[in-house]
Amino acid sequence: MAAALLGAGAATAAPAGAAENPYERGPAPTERSIEALRGPFSVDEDSVSRLAVSGFGGGTIYYPTDTSEGTFGAVAVAPGYTASQSSMSWLGPRLASQGFVVFTIDTITTSDQPDSRGRQLEAALDYLVEDSDVTDVIDESRLAVMGHSMGGGGTLAAAESRPELQAAIPLTPWHLDKSWGDVDVPTLIVGAENDSIASVRSHSEPFYESLPDNGNKAYLELNGASHFAPNMSNTTIAKYSISWLKRFVDDDTRYEQFLCPAPSRDLDIEEYRDTCPHS
Repeated sequence: MAAALLGAGAATAAPAGAAENPYERGPAPTERSIEALRGPFSVDEDSVSRLAVSGFGGGTIYYPTDTSEGTFGAVAVAPGYTASQSSMSWLGPRLASQGFVVFTIDTITTSDQPDSRGRQLEAALDYLVEDSDVTDVIDESRLAVMGHSMGGGGTLAAAESRPELQAAIPLTPWHLDKSWGDVDVPTLIVGAENDSIASVRSHSEPFYESLPDNGNKAYLELNGASHFAPNMSNTTIAKYSISWLKRFVDDDTRYEQFLCPAPSRDLDIEEYRDTCPHS
């Protein structure tokens, strides 16, 4: 089934104006292509030992093998409290096959707090562009961060620390700090309606509301989902993460259609807010 979906996505021709944006990668998107288990790019992976790095716990790099269209933006992904990179591994090939280098990382210890995880996401990005075996595949000016739970809180911390990042996606994020008014990075916050660990009322919603109103931000609340929804393959998370990364890391306005106007409430989405139109 994945192969069939891949074929369908690859068969869509790129628009004639694609050359106007040098960062566009892959064919023009469709609803089907961004919901597919795999995108148009073949993917390989590289395991990075924690002994070979500094500032984080190693991880796995997933990357497109075909650079004929150019280099790719990169995103580092952090796990939640007590978890390892394996809890986020499903995102690696799914995002990479859409045209990104994806680094799912282990943290130094599984009990590291959000701000520490934020610094580790930054260290992972530095490793990717400076020392990894795929530096020649990456455009170092197009970087993003993602993370789950305390890794989601770390995502906000990294975005605050590095305003030059192109995108941030905290997934059911947890952080004691509820105010992120200094974050200028385009940020998509994903909350879960039935989250009993980082409830949307005390975490995701206040985080979203505290982000600057004049920036690019969105809030997606998963209908009936728990705190651990990001730990398993989830088409809604993938669909809107791909669209957000494409829109802001690749400046690919072909994906604006999936974000603006804001998606309606349905079986998968309890609520969606966005500062449409995006700048």
